Amino acid sequence: MATASGIAKRVTYKKETTFGTLAGATGGQVIRRVSSDFNLSKETYQSEEIRTDYQIADFRHGVRSVEGNISGELSCGTYSDFMASAVSRNFTAITPSALGSTTIAAVSATYTVTRTTGSYLTDGLRVGNVIRLTGFNADNNAKNLLVITLTATVATVIVLNGTALTPETVASAGTYAATGKTTYAPSIGHTDDSYTIEQFYSDISQSEVTTGNKVNTMGLALPATGLVTADFGFMGQDLKQTGAVAYFTNPTAQGATGIFAAVNGALIVNGAVIALVTGLNININRNMTSEAVVGSNIKPEIYEGRISVDGDFSTLFQDRTFSDYFNNETEVSLVCAVTENNTATANFMTFTLPRIKLSTDTKDDGEKGIVSQNSFQALKGTGLNGFEATTIMIQDSAVV
Repeated sequence: MATASGIAKRVTYKKETTFGTLAGATGGQVIRRVSSDFNLSKETYQSEEIRTDYQIADFRHGVRSVEGNISGELSCGTYSDFMASAVSRNFTAITPSALGSTTIAAVSATYTVTRTTGSYLTDGLRVGNVIRLTGFNADNNAKNLLVITLTATVATVIVLNGTALTPETVASAGTYAATGKTTYAPSIGHTDDSYTIEQFYSDISQSEVTTGNKVNTMGLALPATGLVTADFGFMGQDLKQTGAVAYFTNPTAQGATGIFAAVNGALIVNGAVIALVTGLNININRNMTSEAVVGSNIKPEIYEGRISVDGDFSTLFQDRTFSDYFNNETEVSLVCAVTENNTATANFMTFTLPRIKLSTDTKDDGEKGIVSQNSFQALKGTGLNGFEATTIMIQDSAVV
């Protein structure tokens, strides 16, 4: 008898129209993964009856639920649906805007892009977005520019890839665009997504379809060496069906965008580029709950809780900047950008936390470089100083 191999397993998902109801069999998306598991779980009840025969008389199964996890290597567009679900808002575009008379100037290791008409803030641009210019000198067009500070008329940027910008003034032809789309934890209008997810074991012709799966946790890990990884934890309602043929018909094949490595990216804390980062982790927890009801072996709903974002970063110890942030309970911002490669218009993702407080400050020791480790708790931003009024904002250049 044949046995199942993980390499022959196909994991496909589709957003549900109604929580817990099978999504249609067409239009599924095969997900890229390193590992995944979606398993039916049941509460169990053992009889506590006292018996003269000294034995247990009964054991029952109770309420059903699903626990799931998808782990993978981060790439543009791959996990955008799950990220949007984690923050309860769909990705949306920032409309490209004409800049009018514009001056590009060098300021130390950064550049300012100053416009004389219109407003970046009104356009919807925010700190942590990546933009590309057109209509300027060839040295300035079509490069990934990360916005690290922002006012209505002045965007301070760093070049993520490619060569330096050339200072210039353009009379009227310049425009900018924020490539891809952006999402963030909103103040109102929260989405409440659930997914039908199938694990199809093609080598033994077995299908397991779970429904009512909601993204409860999300974790990102950016090591100094190695690939950037993403991990999503799900709470689901039920194992809806099994069978010998795949439920999803002709699903869209898994994507092929390049996988991120943290060597291609940048970390900005409080508007300053941090050059000696040895690691960064960002975690989102939706704190979901569910309640059993009499007369049903499934829970009717999974309830979303507060969006809690925390994490940690480590750096080679060179001064007391982060220690002072911790000691003085100073609120700072954190922006992380990663790119697919070193080309000027490489695919990218950014993660912006407008307001964090450090919760720990430790240093290791040994016959090596000393590493400073700082944990943090993210808080809802105020919406001032060019930041979105949110706890976390994400931009993905491959979302269309």
